Amino acid sequence: MTLNQQDKDLLKKKGISEEKLAEELACFQHGFPFLKLYAAASIDNGIMELSPVNQDAYLKAWDVYATTMTDKRIVKFVPASGAASRMFKDLYAFLDAEYNVPTKAYEKTFFSEIHKFAFYDDLNEACLKIYGKGITALIAEGSYKEVVAALLKEEGLNYGNLPKGLLKFHAYDQGNRTPLEEHLVEGALYAANKNKKVNVHFTVSPQHHSLFEAKVAEKASTYANKYGIEYDISFSEQKPSTDTVAVDMNNEPFREEDGKLLFRPGGHGALIENLNDLDADIVFIKNIDNVVSDGLRGDTVVYKKILAGILVTLQQQVFNYLQLLESGKYTHEQVLNILQFVQKQLFCKNPDTKNLEDAELVIYLKNKLNRPMRVCGMVKNLGEPGGGPFLAYNPDGTISSQILESSQIDMNDPEKKALFEKGTHFNPVDLVCAIKDFKGNKFDLPKYVDKATGFISQKSKNGRELKALELPGLWNGAMSDWITVFVEVPVSTFNPVKVVNDLLREAHQ
Repeated sequence: MTLNQQDKDLLKKKGISEEKLAEELACFQHGFPFLKLYAAASIDNGIMELSPVNQDAYLKAWDVYATTMTDKRIVKFVPASGAASRMFKDLYAFLDAEYNVPTKAYEKTFFSEIHKFAFYDDLNEACLKIYGKGITALIAEGSYKEVVAALLKEEGLNYGNLPKGLLKFHAYDQGNRTPLEEHLVEGALYAANKNKKVNVHFTVSPQHHSLFEAKVAEKASTYANKYGIEYDISFSEQKPSTDTVAVDMNNEPFREEDGKLLFRPGGHGALIENLNDLDADIVFIKNIDNVVSDGLRGDTVVYKKILAGILVTLQQQVFNYLQLLESGKYTHEQVLNILQFVQKQLFCKNPDTKNLEDAELVIYLKNKLNRPMRVCGMVKNLGEPGGGPFLAYNPDGTISSQILESSQIDMNDPEKKALFEKGTHFNPVDLVCAIKDFKGNKFDLPKYVDKATGFISQKSKNGRELKALELPGLWNGAMSDWITVFVEVPVSTFNPVKVVNDLLREAHQ
């Protein structure tokens, strides 16, 4: 395409090169290849099952690391830029419906149990302020839509426009909490170092940045005093350079009414840049809405520590092997032992290694060991939408652990579809990551992204259809070339809030 001066100015402002733009436009023309599956990961093949003895050992390993490795920096990384509007899609539908009384089961549940929501008192106050009547009186006279409007709209609580992290999720005698606060509590319980310092990093959207900072200023000291720790809380925004160009249905650049090219956020895969900017040795990653109240937090804390213990145990073994290979003072037997470790402990296999000479094998092992590492909790599949753990073929012919979404798999191929549906486990986004090498240098994380794992989705802008380009997902293609280990964790550690009525589940009461 030919760029005009307005296009060039926009690219410069965003920090996007003309070459990158051309690459993105080519993606729309050619599409993305499906991934080649080897097997769905399972307890028998690719997912670690923990015994009580193992659990104790890994808990101890993390405790030793966190309390003795004073030169190591531990960070809790929370993607928190999501707006809450999707949580309330059913309530928006009710506002637009022709009927005025709750009719669908979802609507009936919301109103029959409205008093159980942690935001009930705030909503009641908003109703009194706007209508001069509380929730009970409004419901009694059939003014259901007025209650919903007070919850979602700007003149009320404005929950439809706020980020999910700043909504009241859980009720406590001492004051109700937002997900942001629950993540601060979690950080205090499993991510504190020897000096009782807890580093928490939130990725936020520009329009909500100041709201997050205000909430931290208001609440952080409360939890610091409660748990006897000190917080270092930081924020970042998705970089404009990770926005992707949109095209029309003919794959031509989509231009707005003023002629400007339309760029859209590239999805959570853009956050690999934010993660790359962190100064950290160990990083816990968990979504903003996957939190529980204090009474049910036990499993979450224990298994986060276990995952971290597995990570630092494997990392130490990896570092020892890399130092041995680097020294050049190894035996053939030791090289074979390292190969067994890569295959059986790190779940990375290459059918061609049997044909390699020792010198070639050492180069191969160095490449496979000297990578960022992540340990991923996996829960048994209970039918939640989303990705899961698989063993997949990589561009270099190796087979390794990958978290895949259905969009990456050819569902028109009965064999591939059957393999996907055989998946026994689900990805709850429960990661602990190591992002420095055995010499203490930071890995350059964008180098480990598989650019061929993005996908194209259909959207609209002002009534016009368009195609959008989603970057390889943060825990999918963006971490494709990481050392990846799957571990089974109990479903009690996975309590997302995708719709508002999820807050009525036991984990949030």
